[in-house]
Amino acid sequence: MQIRSKKNNTDESNTKAYLKNFNRKEFTMPKLLGLVTFILTTGLMLSTGSVQAERFTSILAANSELENTERNVRDSGGATLTPEDQKESRGDRKITAAIRQSIVKDKSLSLDAHNAKIITRNGVVTLRGPVENSAEKIKLQSIAEKKRGVKQVDNQLEPKAP
Repeated sequence: MQIRSKKNNTDESNTKAYLKNFNRKEFTMPKLLGLVTFILTTGLMLSTGSVQAERFTSILAANSELENTERNVRDSGGATLTPEDQKESRGDRKITAAIRQSIVKDKSLSLDAHNAKIITRNGVVTLRGPVENSAEKIKLQSIAEKKRGVKQVDNQLEPKAP
């Protein structure tokens, strides 16, 4: 028993000495300040991240050009055609692809015009989405009407400016 108690006392002494040396060697003042700075900076970034996200969301909602909730609600109702309504017939896919290629090749068209929705069902082409002006709306309709196999064009493009 005496041996154990001496051993335990020795172990405790060694542990205390190790901790004293460890604290002195490992956590010098510059390292400690660096660690505290890191922890505070991380906490600040995490807490302000959600505030920034909320602020961005409110700016987005306030900007009418970027807000398209009404359009999304209209399209989700099923009353209007969406690209998911595209027929899978080979002829309809060829018509859509030919129109898309012609639109993309025309560098005079805006990015909105290049991204217009083209839906073909049994040779009837529906054009949807925003375009810069009425001239682009007419130009896209003209491109679609010139393609072989097109029976009719339903132009639902929405000009941003007259």
